Amino acid sequence: MASLKALRTRINSVKSTRKITQAMKMVAAAKLRRAQAQAEAARPYAERMQRMLASLGASVAGNPDAPRLLVGTGADKVHLLVVVTADRGLAGPFNTNVGRFARNRIRALEAEGKTVKILSVGRKGAAYLKREFPSRFVGEITFAGKKRIGFEEAQDITARISAMFEAGEFDVCALVYNRFRNVISQTPVEQRLIPAPLPEVAPAEGPAPIYEYEPSEEEILAQILPQNLAIQVYRALLDSAAGEQGSRMTAMDNATRNAGDMINKLTLNYNRTRQANITRELIEIISGAEAL
Repeated sequence: MASLKALRTRINSVKSTRKITQAMKMVAAAKLRRAQAQAEAARPYAERMQRMLASLGASVAGNPDAPRLLVGTGADKVHLLVVVTADRGLAGPFNTNVGRFARNRIRALEAEGKTVKILSVGRKGAAYLKREFPSRFVGEITFAGKKRIGFEEAQDITARISAMFEAGEFDVCALVYNRFRNVISQTPVEQRLIPAPLPEVAPAEGPAPIYEYEPSEEEILAQILPQNLAIQVYRALLDSAAGEQGSRMTAMDNATRNAGDMINKLTLNYNRTRQANITRELIEIISGAEAL
């Protein structure tokens, strides 16, 4: 049985831990409100842009002069996965879920005979996947130390992806990240960037839509296609940031509750031990008095 001093020390230690988890929960809640507002504000524009380019890609499918960022290279051999995770831990299963999802996806692609390359955004994803796929990594990007992720960071990632694509280093590119649903729900998803995904709903019967460009098709697509990539990456970064804070807040809330339960159990154990010591001392005193 532990001594009273050891129990008091452990109780004080758990109380200190509970104060830390409570503070981290409050910080995560404050960051979550801002991150959630940003993610929800960016989502409608990104989704509409994706649908528009998907429809445009379907209309020019088979055209040899169509932009490669829109229709791809025509091959499906080399896949680039851009895995977005957090730079910090203590966020529950947030990073592990994305890492496990990416790992399963990599295994499935390689089982089909594909070559997979990994571009990691966030230190936790790199640490998770490097244990099994160190040779697949082509780069790591981290935002550690940045208080806020802006559109510039998304443009930097997009520029790197575009440079690799122009160099012929991959045929298909997809984002893997946690899509923010609510505070307690973040779902790992895969979103294809290159080529643009085809529309999910089959087009209505009849003639295909005709697109008119002003000033010219080349000028518009040359600007809008890289911009769409940056928008989709930016949306993934915002969703990931919101999901990270939501998962961290939930994890710290659970840790605070568990610390409270442990304090109650330790306090009960302390009181029982103290009462046993008092009872034993009384018995010793009474036995001594009876012996005299």
